[in-house]
Amino acid sequence: MHSSASSLTGELITDRLTLRPWTTAEADAVRADDGLRPADWADDFPADGDRIIAALFDDHPDWFGAYGHRLIVERDSGLVVGSIGLLRPPSEGVLELGYGVVASRRGRGYATEATRELAAFALAAQGVHTVIAGVDPANPASARVLEKAGFERYDSTPTGKADGTARFGCTGADRQE
Repeated sequence: MHSSASSLTGELITDRLTLRPWTTAEADAVRADDGLRPADWADDFPADGDRIIAALFDDHPDWFGAYGHRLIVERDSGLVVGSIGLLRPPSEGVLELGYGVVASRRGRGYATEATRELAAFALAAQGVHTVIAGVDPANPASARVLEKAGFERYDSTPTGKADGTARFGCTGADRQE
């Protein structure tokens, strides 16, 4: 997998994706939900999760920074196809990651590619040793995303019987294996 970071723009670049920080204008456009859509959004962007994140930027302005939330941009088309982010600040060296890809782009491995890249970026940060993520047990596709990205499930509730959230995590040591 190709991977690089552009220090000037805060972008993370993979083989097929660019993960770039949201702008305030993009967050405002998602919140406005007035039918005026930037030309670089996939037809089904924003999804519900993107709207939730955009609504929280006022309370969490640090989410616009390098260790905050990013838009997932399909490099071939230049379209925004989802978002991914880290919930900062870290708690005892642990950061939580969340992601979503619009329905029209699911099944292409984009969520896994973006999750793998952002987790590696987060684990390279000073004071961060673990990245975690939670998944609704009724969403096995999301659990597979995390497993393919190198996360391991660490709760002990059997799949199919879980209530609430299944917890996954990866550490810097996991990445070096």
